[in-house]
Amino acid sequence: MLEKVQDTLNKIRPMLQKDGGDVELVGIKGNVVQVRLQGACAGCPMSQMTLKNGIEKLLKEQIPGIESVQNVG
Repeated sequence: MLEKVQDTLNKIRPMLQKDGGDVELVGIKGNVVQVRLQGACAGCPMSQMTLKNGIEKLLKEQIPGIESVQNVG
């Protein structure tokens, strides 16, 4: 599952980097993916929306069993 999550995050990464941000996979606990938003994403007021409506949505679509994504900053 770790490899699938990393591959999916790599699909999202260019969009985040275009806006000066990035995402790092911290780990997976059960069915919860833990990430760290970086760069412009770390302090962005829209980061929660990016996390839930972008990253989490795509991970859930691509990988059955993922329940949620948490930013562990």
